[in-house]
Amino acid sequence: MSFLPSDTPLYNHSLPQIEQWLKNQGCQQDETQRHCWHLQRPSWQAELWLDIEQIIVRYTQSGEDGQDIQRSFKYSLSREDIEQAVFSGP
Repeated sequence: MSFLPSDTPLYNHSLPQIEQWLKNQGCQQDETQRHCWHLQRPSWQAELWLDIEQIIVRYTQSGEDGQDIQRSFKYSLSREDIEQAVFSGP
């Protein structure tokens, strides 16, 4: 599957392209909640939700005292910007 240039806003990508991009980043799609994705890295883990207007990311037990950290990124951001923000960790 070919991708649009990385500086293209994510809303210009088709859903199959976004799903493939997430798979390429090591995310695994939830089998029951198809809009939810899981990501496991050696030093952190996260859940991602494909919401209507944004991607919501929750880094589990990554904050002070083991609290979750939640961030959201609008689809108007480029794929490259979201990739750098999300996959660099909490």
